[in-house]
Amino acid sequence: MTDHEIQLFESIHVRSHWDEAQEKWYFSVVDVVRVLTDSTNPTDYLKKLRKRDAELGSYLGTNCPQVAMPSASGVMRRTLAADVPTLLRLIQSIPSPKAEPFKQWLAKVGYERMQEIADPAQSLDRARENWQKMGRSDKWIQQRMTGQETRNKLTDYWQTHGVQGSDQFALLTNLIHQEWAGVSVKDHKALKTLKTQNLRDHMSEAELIFTALAELSTRQIAQKEQAQGLSENAKAGVAGGRVARRAKEDLEQLTSQKVVTGSNFLPPVSGKKRVR
Repeated sequence: MTDHEIQLFESIHVRSHWDEAQEKWYFSVVDVVRVLTDSTNPTDYLKKLRKRDAELGSYLGTNCPQVAMPSASGVMRRTLAADVPTLLRLIQSIPSPKAEPFKQWLAKVGYERMQEIADPAQSLDRARENWQKMGRSDKWIQQRMTGQETRNKLTDYWQTHGVQGSDQFALLTNLIHQEWAGVSVKDHKALKTLKTQNLRDHMSEAELIFTALAELSTRQIAQKEQAQGLSENAKAGVAGGRVARRAKEDLEQLTSQKVVTGSNFLPPVSGKKRVR
């Protein structure tokens, strides 16, 4: 499991961050408010709540740090985050039938993390189980997990070769994606009508494969060139993305089908086609 996770509560996305030093979860406060209230504008709801309840506002201001989490566009941005005790205080101030189920969910997430620390293989098993519950095929799940392993090896290289901070990671990721797919991560998500969802969780098998090829090629080129820092790793990213782009264009020419599409795994709306 990575430090930044998209947890699922009743199919609703809740962004979270595992703090290794403190050994505890931080959750996006706005996402939790969305879960409890079903509000279409949880940010505004939270502002009004803090203004109405000055004591709560002061408590959140003191106990909620700004933590980098993925935005709707996939870029890491700082957002108000709370640990479990702070969330329990927040939950007391929001009348919601989901309060008790959410408390139980928080306890379950914490327990599962402790299990995964003792046995890292459990995080993979849990991810597979979640995708199965979301209706993904075994073939898709295997490709998704293979792609994640490829991704992790690339980010491990970046971490040890001068790429600094989540902003630079996001910049390089977008550069590679733009090069192979012909669209940015943000535009790819927009094409699939995604908001806070993880783009890779809504990719087709082909999109996953070409994403992995681009990132595998980037890492191997970077290793060969001994790329150091943002500039040199960006050059490797462009070269790696081009490897996947050429392969993509060859396949599209042979099959007369586009690899990058607007298909997704969202519940069907107005006849929206889902990926298979």
